[in-house]
Amino acid sequence: MPVPRVRSDSTTGASVNGHINRISGSARLTGVTVQAGEVQGGIHMYQPMPDVPVPRQLLPAPPHFTDREGDLAALRELSARRTGPLVVTGAAGVGKTSLVTRWLRASDADFPDGQFYADLRGHTLEDAASPSEVLGRFLRALYPGPVPADLAEQAALWRSLTSGLRLVVMLDNVCTAAQARPLLPGSEHSLVVVTSRRRMTGLRIDGAVFHSLDVLPPHAAEELLIRGIGRDRVEGDPAAARRVVSLCAGLPLAVCVASARLAARPRQSLSAMADALARPGDRLAVLTVDGETAVRGALDESYDGLPAPAARLYRRLGHLPLPELDGRIAASAGGHTLHEADELLNVLVEANLLQDPGPDSYRFHDLIRLHARQRGTADEADDTVRRVADWYLATATEAERLITPAQFTLDRDHVHQPYLPTPFVDETSALSWLDRHRVNLMTMLRTAEDRRWHSLVWQLADAMWPLFLKLRYYDLWIEAHERGLAAARLAGHAAAERQMLNSGAIGLSAARRIDEAIVWYGASREAARLADDRRDEGQALLGIGAAHYEAGRLTESVPYLDRAITTWHETGYSRGTGLARIVLGEIALAAGDPPLAVRHFDRAHATLAAVPDPHDTARALAFLGRARAAAGEHESGTAQLLSALGTFEHSGSVHWQARTLEMLGQVAQDIDRTDAARDYYLRSLALCTLISVEDVGRLRERLDSLPAG
Repeated sequence: MPVPRVRSDSTTGASVNGHINRISGSARLTGVTVQAGEVQGGIHMYQPMPDVPVPRQLLPAPPHFTDREGDLAALRELSARRTGPLVVTGAAGVGKTSLVTRWLRASDADFPDGQFYADLRGHTLEDAASPSEVLGRFLRALYPGPVPADLAEQAALWRSLTSGLRLVVMLDNVCTAAQARPLLPGSEHSLVVVTSRRRMTGLRIDGAVFHSLDVLPPHAAEELLIRGIGRDRVEGDPAAARRVVSLCAGLPLAVCVASARLAARPRQSLSAMADALARPGDRLAVLTVDGETAVRGALDESYDGLPAPAARLYRRLGHLPLPELDGRIAASAGGHTLHEADELLNVLVEANLLQDPGPDSYRFHDLIRLHARQRGTADEADDTVRRVADWYLATATEAERLITPAQFTLDRDHVHQPYLPTPFVDETSALSWLDRHRVNLMTMLRTAEDRRWHSLVWQLADAMWPLFLKLRYYDLWIEAHERGLAAARLAGHAAAERQMLNSGAIGLSAARRIDEAIVWYGASREAARLADDRRDEGQALLGIGAAHYEAGRLTESVPYLDRAITTWHETGYSRGTGLARIVLGEIALAAGDPPLAVRHFDRAHATLAAVPDPHDTARALAFLGRARAAAGEHESGTAQLLSALGTFEHSGSVHWQARTLEMLGQVAQDIDRTDAARDYYLRSLALCTLISVEDVGRLRERLDSLPAG
């Protein structure tokens, strides 16, 4: 280290490099002083190193800390196997600093040579502390000599001084890997813990290990509230306490702010706080302490650090009512290409403003979504929601055309013409896409209804037809068509009204709400007559006949089906006649007349195969196989059933897979192949468990009827 140096050439009686203070006529020497009678040659003087206290800079342990045992255990495990920094990431206000401080405070003895802490202010690049600023503080706390001005020299000196030491260094609120890298000490025995609102993936090259901190579960958030305002107050109104915790959405900062407000107002009821938080426009404003918008301010800092395109997408995504997002949704929301959307989503994930729970899956924390929405404008909201709704409509319509090509599809109205590539290539992947997005599709339908986009409502309901037909989500099926019917009437679209009545009635009948289905079909028939639409009239007649069959009224059913066939023969709609003959075959089979059933199913199969209509052709084939087996042709009947089953498995039609397996079980049971029957019934039961309580009950009865074996 540089030392005070004294040089003299043949000095007599000299006092070198010292100071003389004269007090009351006497002299007192201070500083480094040499007094000699005679000095020959050079003299070198060294000042002794002063004592430097061991740094103990960690923050105090948080007074209100609850749960997080799993996170603390994870940090201990990661610390044991790390080769570089330990990085704790999470959204603003999630409790990163409190967690790390609590953990490190419990490990004081492991770091006897010093504990360093620095807040790097990394919420935005503009306000972030420079590595040189922090290194200067660290070096001065460890070393009394002059600190170099150059960052590279500072970092080198820091590594030299810390070599072999057992230190802990907590770098709080880091913005980038480059900000943290010069602060890494030069000892493998030291621990560096980084906290950041960003993902800090750049530190992977430094051997970093990562832990992502999520929000508190409800019980832990409630305990945090108790610690802030007292158990008696919470137990005095537990329902309101749970509402407060729920509206804070598990964000520790929000719970702590709500606690502080309640503690400062001992007469305020928890229900009053809950009511204030429940007003969406005011929730972030309510979460203030001493006039400071604590939660909003923390989120503002993260938002202000975003590049402009990412900030724009953040605002737009905040306006979407969807619980789950993906790259295509983001691209349609912002008018981006898929590549551009992926890049911007990565920025938002890195900033911990979006979570990515799975591949191409993103979601907001509730309060962050509210913040994003409040940063946007009403015009931005309308444009974003309509863009995404139009994309969903176009994509679902493409799936409909691929899965049910014979199904009549009405024209679509798009305000924004979609431009993204279709996310599926065949019938199976199209149905899988519809199933995966069914919650979002229904959410967009309800949102369109709220915004009075009437045409969009019934068109979305219509486009979801293959989802309802093949996977039998009865509750969604009926809801979509109830809303779609109301929207078609408000839009004054008569053809859409009849489409909603017919498709909705099929859902009501499938859900065993038979009498309601007949009312819908009756309304559809009357509307078709008024419009002189013979094809739609035949559809209503088929529906009424099928509903009577489902209710067990076989004799009432047949006349409606015969009239439907006659009507469709007159209009040249051969597919309709095939559908009606399937129901006539079912009636004959139920009446104990397998030969007649075979004739109906055989004609239906030939008609539908010629359309072509692969799904209904397979339905006719399955029934034909069952009827042949019932007529004594067990081998050929089983073969036809297995062929139909393969079609349904390929298309992903779970309901008809289950129905076909059940029929195979019946055929096996008829010829005393008990083990095979049991296997078919069990496979059918496993599928029915997902879609139909009634079918589950019937299959359990069939299993119980089998001999024990």
